[in-house]
Amino acid sequence: QVQLVESGGGLVQPGGSLRLSCTASRSIFSLSALGWYRQAPGKQRELVALFPTIGSTNYADSVKGRFTISRDIAKNTVYLQMNSLKPEDTAVYYCDAVYRTLDYWGQGTQVTVSS
Repeated sequence: QVQLVESGGGLVQPGGSLRLSCTASRSIFSLSALGWYRQAPGKQRELVALFPTIGSTNYADSVKGRFTISRDIAKNTVYLQMNSLKPEDTAVYYCDAVYRTLDYWGQGTQVTVSS
């Protein structure tokens, strides 16, 4: 199993920045994929940014150029730096890890972009 603990959400004005963190309970080397999804009220959960099993990092078109995913292997942590935030970025953000073909999710952290 994998436990994921997220932090860093909150309320921010449009144009502002936030950084989300997600710490995994096992080495991220053991994970097939690791990244972030989000779910806005009344909408389906969608991919934000992901380190896939094979290949380069994936970003949703809506966040390209504004969000950056990174990881600290020593800390088993993945980050999501969010800049130039917009009201439409408001959602619950979830960390996701794939381990032995199973998906594991964090508890979610609320990000609200509002003036």
